[in-house]
Amino acid sequence: MNWITNYVRPKINSMLGRREMPENLWIKDPESGEMVFHTDLEKNQWVAPSSGHHMRIPARDRLRFFFDDGVYETLEQPRVATDPLKFRDEKRYVDRLKEHRAKTGQDDAIINALGKIEDLPIVVTIHDFSFMGGSLGMAAGEAIIKGFETAIAQKKPLVLFAASGGARMQEGILSLMQLPRTTVAVEMLKEAGLPYIVVLTNPTTGGVSASYAMLGDIHIAEPGALIGFAGQRVIEQTIREKLPEGFQRAEYLKTHGMVDMVVPRTELKSTIARLLKMMMGEPATQKPEELPNGLAASLPAPVEAES
Repeated sequence: MNWITNYVRPKINSMLGRREMPENLWIKDPESGEMVFHTDLEKNQWVAPSSGHHMRIPARDRLRFFFDDGVYETLEQPRVATDPLKFRDEKRYVDRLKEHRAKTGQDDAIINALGKIEDLPIVVTIHDFSFMGGSLGMAAGEAIIKGFETAIAQKKPLVLFAASGGARMQEGILSLMQLPRTTVAVEMLKEAGLPYIVVLTNPTTGGVSASYAMLGDIHIAEPGALIGFAGQRVIEQTIREKLPEGFQRAEYLKTHGMVDMVVPRTELKSTIARLLKMMMGEPATQKPEELPNGLAASLPAPVEAES
């Protein structure tokens, strides 16, 4: 026991009336080095005010900012086998799941939410990166499929926020099987004539980027987001060439036609609402011809209202 730290310092602090300050009261902007007040950063949706650097935002905070008045309803998580392969590395897989469930309050890495953006009812499927890096396992795959099935049943568009390191290695081939399963769910939504917009956040990699995250009608990326399948170092070692600067970042991918738009987090709600209203044949606040890069020409035909 360190008697100076554990006894003397608390005594001095109590005598002087000092209060313990939270360790995260000020947060350093990784890009500019500026110290940002925690409350100001949270109000700005975890975007650094001076540099515009997009920090990682908790999934439920994102939902709160995205939906009208922060009001939404979550869908119940589907039940799947917990540890079908009885996997163990440094610790048992079931123990890892218990730790992440206790830390996040989530059953797994996917949250499905129902709500409105600018009075338009939608379904949102979102990765919670804090749960095992947003990795895709059986539970996450089932939850994604449930989100698409709900959108189809309720005739609502679906917006997916991707943030993942890829397939969950502890579930092996069972994790990889979720790639074709979720792809089928995407096709079912499109056959129903409902819009599907994907927001690619930092990072979106691995099997997630090789399946449903790249099958949207429109792909929007947050500034600076890392998007790709394999890591840059692995690619360079494979092809024995140095990759261009900014390779796999949102701006580079937009320049090379892999994403349609790069939109700051604070403008995502209004941008997505405007796009969905045009795709659903409802009045929009912005004319189609004002969208960047002639995006309006590539939009699916509006969904016809049932008589």
